[in-house]
Amino acid sequence: MPRWYHSVDELPRALPIFPLTGALLLPRGELPLNVFEPRYLAMVDTAMAGPRLIGMIQPSESDGKTSSHTLASVGTAGRLTSFKETEDGRYLITLSGICRFRVAGEMSVLTPYRQIQADYTPYASDLISIEEPELPRTRLAAALKDYLQRRDMKADWSAVMNAPAEMLVNALVTLCPFEPAEKQALLEALTWQERVDTLVALLEISGAGVGSGGGGSVN
Repeated sequence: MPRWYHSVDELPRALPIFPLTGALLLPRGELPLNVFEPRYLAMVDTAMAGPRLIGMIQPSESDGKTSSHTLASVGTAGRLTSFKETEDGRYLITLSGICRFRVAGEMSVLTPYRQIQADYTPYASDLISIEEPELPRTRLAAALKDYLQRRDMKADWSAVMNAPAEMLVNALVTLCPFEPAEKQALLEALTWQERVDTLVALLEISGAGVGSGGGGSVN
């Protein structure tokens, strides 16, 4: 993935946000979105005409009324790297994760979408890619296998065993149906090792506590 930014000083402090429960964007990860609400269509239009950055963040509550909900304290700024408009007026976009931020405050704005003051400083290291981070791949694969078997789900094991470490972890964090609070814990992990340890622990705990049922796949 290209490095669009080399320092947090290059990132805008004022950031439009897309509060969405269960949606997680990690640095150097990708998140496809189907945008249809008018306020978020307007946000995408503005982003496309400007720095193309949108902040993904989870609301603290999840009854769907995100316009007035308290926000999680940490989200991720994503660059709009793919855009397609459908015949019925929806936008199909992809955000590429740039850097996490802490919410320094919410702005008083006239736009239909919310905007915050973003503090990227605690996560400045997100802008530095890890060439080949350590990954306990065998333990991760064993935990994932048990987790998926109990949910009657399948995985491409060749990809699991051979994918680059960060790409694999980002995909699992994004695609596995963890609870919103669990996803937030994965997002807020300060270091790579902390995120990997949390991911493996969640897979092992969830895998041990769920019986078979449901259907689906992780590609």
